[in-house]
Amino acid sequence: MRKSTLGSLIWLSIARFTHQSNLLSNEFLRQFGITAAQFDVLNQVSTYQPLMQSQLATKVTVSEGGISRMLTRLEQEEYIQRKQDWKTKWITLTSKGEEKMHEVFEHQLTFQTSILNECLTEDEQKSLYKLMTKLQKYTENELKN
Repeated sequence: MRKSTLGSLIWLSIARFTHQSNLLSNEFLRQFGITAAQFDVLNQVSTYQPLMQSQLATKVTVSEGGISRMLTRLEQEEYIQRKQDWKTKWITLTSKGEEKMHEVFEHQLTFQTSILNECLTEDEQKSLYKLMTKLQKYTENELKN
């Protein structure tokens, strides 16, 4: 039997937590008619619009192949609009998309915050945030190289 390293156990824990958190978010967001991945995309577009499709793909938790399908669905539901400017696709929220984010954002924020508040102290949350930010910056730099 192989012995796991601490790093591999941490990675597995992060992966499992992410998966479980997404399942809980999907269940919670069902009442609003969107998924956690759709919320992520709408939130990123809301924050950074107008946004190029290629920029969006690097910011969200959806695969590159999945982002195109997701955007098509969000466009069909009239939450976003894509405008072609030569080879660049620019994405913005429609008024319906803005309304959806206004409806959902605070509820999702409260839901996710409650999970952490029920499990971790404020000091533990601060430490975790600092460590996760450090890991995220490292992996972002690795992807750029």
